[in-house]
Amino acid sequence: MATRYLYLTRHGEASADETALTEGGRRQAVLLGERLRGAPLSVIHHGPLPRAEHTARLIGEQLDGVPLHPSEPAGDYVPHLPQKQELPPDSAGLMLDFLARFPADDRERGPALAREALAEFTGPVEGGRPRHELVVTHNFLIGWLVRAAHDAPEWRWMGLNHGNAALTVIRYTPGRPSSVLLYNDMRHLPAELCWTGFPPELRI
Repeated sequence: MATRYLYLTRHGEASADETALTEGGRRQAVLLGERLRGAPLSVIHHGPLPRAEHTARLIGEQLDGVPLHPSEPAGDYVPHLPQKQELPPDSAGLMLDFLARFPADDRERGPALAREALAEFTGPVEGGRPRHELVVTHNFLIGWLVRAAHDAPEWRWMGLNHGNAALTVIRYTPGRPSSVLLYNDMRHLPAELCWTGFPPELRI
């Protein structure tokens, strides 16, 4: 078995109807691709929605022959629906109200897809050489995978926010706990393109 380095990014900033990237979102994707030129990526997985596919394509155009791989588990869905008793008593109502706003399909199919994502993207890899993979996805899945890397409770994917085209890297080494090497790193983005995708109160 060998070490897997899992690179995660949220798609670039999307239009109001989420069908395309904004001009800023396209620039974010290109800049992230330029940053990743030195990484030995073997594949770019991406979710099926246009904003993730477009981001992956723009990143791939900055790299040398890294293939794109569409993946339903890399999509946008609610990865875990907590019961009220799982949640902190002082915020359980607000958190459940937040989740209730999402389409029933995203909530019902999400947990199975989240399990598929853990099976497909996490843990050491077969063979004797490290593998570096990028997943272009959405905020919720990044929170879910970071939560899992820390062995945190399943509900704790909530409250982890990720900027558009920011970079997170998780390392899975045989015989060791998983390690989050980077989280929400935006050093490749100019100030005006940082913190998009966050509500105003979370922009620092």
